Parts: sequence; C-alpha cells; structure tokens
Amino acid sequence: MTATLGPPVIAPTFTHLARLSDDTGLFEHARHGVVRRGHGYCTDDVARGLVVTAREPEPSVTVAGLTERYLGFLTHAQGADGAFHNRLGYDRRWRDEPGLGDWWGRALWGLGTAAARSAAPWIREEAMIAFRQGASLRSPAPRAMAFAGLGAAEVLRGDPGDPAAGGLLADAARAVLGASTTYPLMDLDWFWPEDRLTYANAALAEVVIAAGRHGGDPELLTVGLRMLGWLREIQTREGRLSVVPAQGWRRHGPRPGHDQQPIEVAALADACVAAADATGDPGWEAEIRRCVDWFLGDNDAGVPMWDPGTGGGYDGLTPDGPNLNQGAESTLAFVATLQHARRWS
Repeated sequence: MTATLGPPVIAPTFTHLARLSDDTGLFEHARHGVVRRGHGYCTDDVARGLVVTAREPEPSVTVAGLTERYLGFLTHAQGADGAFHNRLGYDRRWRDEPGLGDWWGRALWGLGTAAARSAAPWIREEAMIAFRQGASLRSPAPRAMAFAGLGAAEVLRGDPGDPAAGGLLADAARAVLGASTTYPLMDLDWFWPEDRLTYANAALAEVVIAAGRHGGDPELLTVGLRMLGWLREIQTREGRLSVVPAQGWRRHGPRPGHDQQPIEVAALADACVAAADATGDPGWEAEIRRCVDWFLGDNDAGVPMWDPGTGGGYDGLTPDGPNLNQGAESTLAFVATLQHARRWS
C-alpha cells in the first residue's frame, strides 16, 4: 500500500536520544538541545525509549546499547509486587514509591515491545520476566491500563495464546470503554468514552482495536476503528493534521488550537498502524503519512517540528511556532513516528 506524497521522509535518527541518555537512563528535559540533568529521569520516558529502540529491526551499536540501559532502568524501577517507581533524581535516589500510574502502563508497554521485538534473545527473555511480574496488576486509571494493554498486544504478536497478556489486554479495553455495552458518551457528535480529550488520546482507540483483533471480537474492533476515525476527523483542519493541544478539548466546549504536543501525533500514528494492519484499508496508511508530515512541516504553523542540527524533536507547537526545547517525550514522539515511514520507503 502507498500513501499520498508529502515532504521527503527522513530516516529515524537516534542522535539526540543518545545525547539525552547516560549510563543510568534517559533524562526527561532539555533546554534547546542541552540536557537539564537537575530534572532527573522518569520511568515514563525510559519506557517510551525502550519502545522505540526495541522496534528497530537491525539496531546499531548505539541503539542496542540504549535498549540495554533502558531495560536495566525499568527492572531497577520495578518493585517486588510488580509496580514501578517513576521519578529518579540525578543523585540516583527515587523520589516516589512504586505505583500504578501511567508510568506502570508505559513500563509494561516498553517491556512487552522488547519481549516481542528485540533483536537480542537475552533482552527478550529479561523483558518478559519483568512484564509478567507487572502484568498481574491492574490500575484504576484507564490510560494506564491502555498503555499496559499495548504492551500486552505486543506480547501477543509473538505468542497469541499468552494468558497473562490476553487477560491484561481484555481488561484494558474494558477499562477504556467502561462496563456499559451501550457506550452512552459515544454518539455521532462525540464518539468517545470520556467527556474530555486529554493526552495520548489515540492510545485508547488503539487498545480497543488490538483487543478486538486479538480477541476475535469484530464488534469491539469496529468500536475501536470508529473511535479512531472520529478522532482523525476532528483533528483535521483544512486537510492537515491539527491535534488536541495540551489543555485538551471538552465535549460541547471550545477547541483551542495550541499548544499542540508531539505525543498526540505519535499516538495517532501508532493507532493508525494498528488500524491499517487490522483492516488493510489504505486510508490508514495515508493518515500515518499525515502524522509524519506534521513533524516535517505540514502543520498549522507550516514549520518543521524537529531540529536537523541535533536530531531532536521540539517540545510543542505554539501560536508563535515551535517550542525549541528538545526533551525526551517530544524527541521520542518524532523518532517513533518516523519509524512508521518505513511502510512505504
């Protein structure tokens, strides 16, 4: 399948990701391209880092080294019961207790991806041990469950009968949609299970798509695809991608255009890959290309959302153009989205 041509696609670059990393993990923040060590590390970003490095089919020595460090960080962050710390200071001291917030879900996403896709057998084995330990838990937060469910979906790619992953994925979809089978908030004007769009929204649709596909439930798959289609429609402005900003959009409320976050674009790209794989519909391939093009300059400001000099992704799209800081979340969003461009390269 092919997608509509846009700006020339570049290959994923791990230069800035390596700059943001040390022998412990991945620093969260940067001022422009310079690491801000005083802000320390967080499991959220290290887990995202493991997702993108483990996705590389033929990792360079640099990328393989990052995968090892990120896996080591996550196994160190995991408590005896399977929950995870989130924040580690530059002094290598944890600032919190293990918990089941978004970072737990993202840690399982990273571990599940490494267990399914890493080029190194020992990485796959170690990641699977940590994944199983965390997959026995459940979070009360729907987004944390969605991220964990995406890790479970990765495990099921390699082992469709894995009971721990299958149970977690099914529970994640239920957490997103709620107990009702009528989905009362999901009407033609607002086909979404929450009354507000916040962050990484497309991940919720993606986990429902994955649960429907892996669980052999065509109705659930249809619901997930409809959620994603609705999200695609409301994030389109004059034919280009214009994503939910940091302050979110509320049902029946105003829909501000800024500040748009790269994580929204990356989450949409990931979900559209899942939809394309589940349906074979070339329309989803075109949407992936729109996500790539957003970073390359086809956005509301008409400016690239990355720095060719550093390889870093800019932290947000403001009314005045890019926020030139290049932290871990935005750089990982840029790299993750470019990885999907291999589908038509």
